[in-house]
Amino acid sequence: MTMLKVAVIDRARQTEVARALRRVLPESSVLFNEEDTRPFECDGLTAYRQLPMVVVTPETEQQAANVLKICHAMQVPVVPRGAGTGLSGGALPHGEGVLLSMARFMKVLAVDPLARTAKVQPGVRNTVVSQVAGPFGLYYAPDPSSQIACTIGGNVAENSGGVHCLKYGLTLHNVLRVRGLTAAGEIVEFGSDALDSPGYDLLALTIGSEGLLVVVTEVTLRLLPRPAVARVLMASFDDAERAGNAVAAVIAAGIIPAGLEMMDRAAILAVEEFAHAGYDTDAAAVLLCESDGTEEEVGEEIRKVTGVLEREGASRIVVSHDEAERLRIWSGRKAAFPAVGRISPDYYCMDGTIPRSRLGEVLRFIAGLQEKYGLRCPNVFHAGDGNLHPLILFDANDPDQLARTEAFAAEVLEKCVAVGGTITGEHGVGVEKIDQMCAQFGADELDVFHRLKRAFDPAGVLNPGKAVPTLARCAEYGGMHVHRGALPFPDLPRF
Repeated sequence: MTMLKVAVIDRARQTEVARALRRVLPESSVLFNEEDTRPFECDGLTAYRQLPMVVVTPETEQQAANVLKICHAMQVPVVPRGAGTGLSGGALPHGEGVLLSMARFMKVLAVDPLARTAKVQPGVRNTVVSQVAGPFGLYYAPDPSSQIACTIGGNVAENSGGVHCLKYGLTLHNVLRVRGLTAAGEIVEFGSDALDSPGYDLLALTIGSEGLLVVVTEVTLRLLPRPAVARVLMASFDDAERAGNAVAAVIAAGIIPAGLEMMDRAAILAVEEFAHAGYDTDAAAVLLCESDGTEEEVGEEIRKVTGVLEREGASRIVVSHDEAERLRIWSGRKAAFPAVGRISPDYYCMDGTIPRSRLGEVLRFIAGLQEKYGLRCPNVFHAGDGNLHPLILFDANDPDQLARTEAFAAEVLEKCVAVGGTITGEHGVGVEKIDQMCAQFGADELDVFHRLKRAFDPAGVLNPGKAVPTLARCAEYGGMHVHRGALPFPDLPRF
C-alpha cells in the first residue's frame, strides 16, 4: 500500500460549500468546525485519517438529492458513509470534499411476511432487520461480525458477508431491489420486488460498488424462515494446516454447512480470554461448523461432518446441546476483532479470498511472514468460502511498524492472487487494496471498470480515488499485468 497524503483544507472553499449546502439543509445538518468533523476522519481502517472539508447529515431522500445536485454543480467530491465500520477505507473522507452521512436514514419502512421481504433505509443496522422480522419467524441471513453496528447501506456498498454466507450467500444474494441517487442527484432503481427484473443486471453491479456509482437510499431485502434447529460443532486440531485441509474435505464430501469458520491458536487465546466461549486453548486451530434445518437434517449433517473431521485428524469434537451453548460458542468468533484489540495497540484486518484447497499452504505462508516482518498475526477465516481475515498486530505510533504492516499485508494479498484467489472477499478495496488491484487486473480490465464509473458518474465526484486505480498509479506501483496490453484510460479527476 501507499501512504496517503493528508490534504490541507481550503477555508475559503469550505465556507463557500457550507453556505451553499445550508440553503438546502438545516444549519445543524452541515458541519465544518474541526471538533464536529473529527469523528468522521476515518472508518474502521484507522491507519489512514483525513478531516473532511464539510460533513452533511440529511434526513430525507430529497435532502440527500439536493446535496448531490449542489456538489455536482460545484464539482465537489462526495464520500458516502454509513456507520463507518468498514475496514478498507471506503469511507475515508476527502479533504476537498463533502462527507455524506446516511446515519439518519434509520427507518424500517415495511416488513412483508408473506413475500418474505423487508424494505429499509440504508442507516438501519444489520441486526435490527432480524429483530423486526423475528415475530414473523423470519430473519436476514448475512451476519457480518460488526452486525450490531454496521448498516444495510454499508453492507450493500461492500457486499458484506458473515459467518453464514457459505450456505446463504453474501449481501448480493439477499437483496431484491436498491433505490438510490446518482452523482447528479437523480433517483434510480435497480432490481425489483420480484425474483428477477428485465434488462441488464445493474442490481448486481450496484452491490459492492463501494459508493462509486450511487448513494443508496432504500433497500428491499430477502428474508428467510428461521430454521427449526441449529447446532454448532467445534473441532480442535493439533496442526493448523490440517485444519485448513479439513475445510476442503468437508466441502469435497458434498456438505454445505450453514457456517464453517476457523481460528488459529493465537486467535483462540485472545478470544477465550475475552469472551470465555469454551474454546480449546491447547489446540493449534479450531473449526466451527454449524448445521441448521429440521432435527433429522441437522442430526444427519452433524454425523457426516464428524466423520470427515475425524478422518482429517480432529483431536476433539464438541457439539452444542441447546441454543444457549450454540450462541456461547459463536460469541467467541463474533468477538474476535475486539478480543485482538485488547492485546495490541492497533491491528490491521486483512481480507483476501483463496481456493479452499490452498488454505493450508497460505497459512504456512502467513506464518513465514510473521517471522520475516517481526509482527504477530492471529488468523480468523470464513473458511468455508476461503475468505481470510489475518489480523496483523502493530503500533501505529511507530512508523516502522506501520510500514512493515503494510508490506506484510501486500504480500498476503498478492499470495491470494498467486494461488488463484482475489484480493477481497467482503471488505472491499477502498484505499487499502487499490495498489493490489494492479496485481489482480490488467489494463484492459481496469479500463472497463473506469468506463462503468464514467457511465454512472461522468464528472467523477462520487468517492473519487477509491477502489479502481489509474494506469499511472499501476505503473508507479509496478504490479500491472501487462500481458493483455495497455488500453489508455484517463486518470481520475483532479480531486
